[in-house]
Amino acid sequence: MIVPWGEEELVQGNEAIAMGAIASEIDLFAGYPITPSSEIAEILSRYLPALGKKWIQMEDEIASISAIIGGSLAGAKAMTATSGPGFSLMQEGLGYACMTEVPIVIVNVMRAGPSTGLPTQAAQGDVMQARWGTHGDHPVIAMVPCSVRECFDLTVRAFNLAECFRTPVLLLADEIVGHMRERIAFPGEDEVEIKCQPEPDVPIEWYEHYHPTASNVSPMARFGTGYRFHVTGLTHDAHGFPTRKVEEVMAKLGRLKHKITRRLDELEDVRLHGLEDSKVVIFAYGSVYRSALAAQQILAEEGMKVGVFRPVTIWPFPDVTAKKYLDDKEVVIVPELNQGQIIHEVERVTLDAVRIVPVQRIDGYQITPEQIVEQIGEVV
Repeated sequence: MIVPWGEEELVQGNEAIAMGAIASEIDLFAGYPITPSSEIAEILSRYLPALGKKWIQMEDEIASISAIIGGSLAGAKAMTATSGPGFSLMQEGLGYACMTEVPIVIVNVMRAGPSTGLPTQAAQGDVMQARWGTHGDHPVIAMVPCSVRECFDLTVRAFNLAECFRTPVLLLADEIVGHMRERIAFPGEDEVEIKCQPEPDVPIEWYEHYHPTASNVSPMARFGTGYRFHVTGLTHDAHGFPTRKVEEVMAKLGRLKHKITRRLDELEDVRLHGLEDSKVVIFAYGSVYRSALAAQQILAEEGMKVGVFRPVTIWPFPDVTAKKYLDDKEVVIVPELNQGQIIHEVERVTLDAVRIVPVQRIDGYQITPEQIVEQIGEVV
């Protein structure tokens, strides 16, 4: 499977993620099979060796994330793919990659839980785990695709953001998006921008692996290139060596936060539909966004104007934009494939006068447009 640049193809979501990784010039995939993400590993196992790249099946998800961290430190663009139970096992590795500022991509094709749950059916139960699953304060970038084409585009964006921000980036698909098939038009190869981590431009003896910069992102040397640096999950100084000095601890943790919070304009990505002249808004993400758009159309045919707000980048949460567009609404409907997770973020950023209404489903099946329409009919 070479990426069909400029062509139209009938493609599965997981297949598009694999294609996006290849388009991003991935060097290493390490993973462990788990439904409903297994197709990503299977496809890449077939094509990466043929492209001269590395693919390895590890003994579990703990080993998988450890392998891609090591690969990234050695200069590889690296990715793993998993689902809920495996993502849980990766949390310590995710925190380590945040602390050590290692660019990796983690794909989580979400399924119903907790525990083994419903392995072949959809959920959106991992969005809070993505933000808070690993311990301590840490930055997170996470995106949620709603279509097969976005599975491709957001995988490319995930690799680019990982390189530019020197941090793990999460792609939170769900089983519906991962397993659906759509005919999509691929971009031309010259239309896709591929970014790489800048190399240090100082002599080896001057190099600091965590050197302070205006962007809070340091150029990253790779193992084996002659630069010496230390890597540890302990809070560390500019050279990577453990420290308990207050000013160095504060500087380190401040950089982890500020490299995200001071560049929110580069990360925020939302889709807004009909918000200007509506008093009711549906706030939806992932596959549920598709149902939200269909519900909007059904209500429009009945003469009712309803807006749709969709975060593509779900972390960092679009606080300012959500508040700007939702504070003057009467009702915000939040449909989710969980028992209520992102709804709490919507409540957090909006005025108390805005009524926030859930539509939740946890049986592994999609929230239908009719369910959303029915809920709106009950509250409006």
